[in-house]
Amino acid sequence: MAERWNGPIIDAHHHFWDPTINDHPWLAPEANIAFRYGDYSAIKRRYFPEDYFADAGEHRVVQTVYVETEWNPQDPIGETRFIEQLAARYGVPNAIVAQAWLDHPDAIAVLAEQATYKCVRSVRHKPGGPTSPEQFGRVRSLMSDEHWRRSYAALEGLGLHFDLQTPWWNLPEAERLARDFPGITLILNHAGLPNDRSAEGLAGWRAAMARLAQWPNVQVKISGLGQAGRAWRTIDNAWIVREIIAMFGTRRAMFASNFPVDSLCGSFDDIYSGFKSIVADLPVADQERLFYSNAQRIYRCEPCAIDRALPESLRSEA
Repeated sequence: MAERWNGPIIDAHHHFWDPTINDHPWLAPEANIAFRYGDYSAIKRRYFPEDYFADAGEHRVVQTVYVETEWNPQDPIGETRFIEQLAARYGVPNAIVAQAWLDHPDAIAVLAEQATYKCVRSVRHKPGGPTSPEQFGRVRSLMSDEHWRRSYAALEGLGLHFDLQTPWWNLPEAERLARDFPGITLILNHAGLPNDRSAEGLAGWRAAMARLAQWPNVQVKISGLGQAGRAWRTIDNAWIVREIIAMFGTRRAMFASNFPVDSLCGSFDDIYSGFKSIVADLPVADQERLFYSNAQRIYRCEPCAIDRALPESLRSEA
């Protein structure tokens, strides 16, 4: 019998910001970058924990993972300092994916400093590269740059993961990272960005994801599944979610909101109720991993009081 998850949630990917006081170039009033969801002016506003939990509503979010927000790359530590201050005030986030541009000359020094902060577990640097499958092979991303890779290699000694956001046609380069640096956990953001929902686009996405899933040091976030000009619907995303789980299993995948960015496509309830419906037929222990304990394990979130309310069977299987 289908049993929708109604237990605690760790949101594995979200953002806080206040562009009126901090330097986020892409959120400036006059900024208008090319964005996969189109017009994003609605999110150029302060978004703090009280706003987030108002959006989360009745969904039992107990911990969260903050992901860097394209803060001015000349001041990556400033963002971490600001978010740790928020965590001290609000109790969230419980883990941080910090900024570190691995192609910068001082990248390793920045990584070392980020690693000194209490909540930092991972870093992210979007590596750019081909903007369409047709460009693959002619244009490489920074994942193939030697200086970038040397900076990436330093993550292992610092105990840091790497959050990777790149479209699926760049995943062969991510495979090489996973192969060459087996001691580094690579966390693929936003399901490999399956934005092209044509039969050809989805076939290419699935093939690339299946190859990446063969590497045991790769995890994946099921998030960022919105489409420009189209409301978030379970029927549009169910196949993608189930294919990811089939490829990576329920121990290497986790759900996330990507709020407030994905508020451009749907409400928090649209997205999380959708996730819950899609996996309602899975064993409860598998649902618990996807919504809660995988994120707790991967990002080493500190246990909170609500953990004690979980059934013993779930805590032993998590």
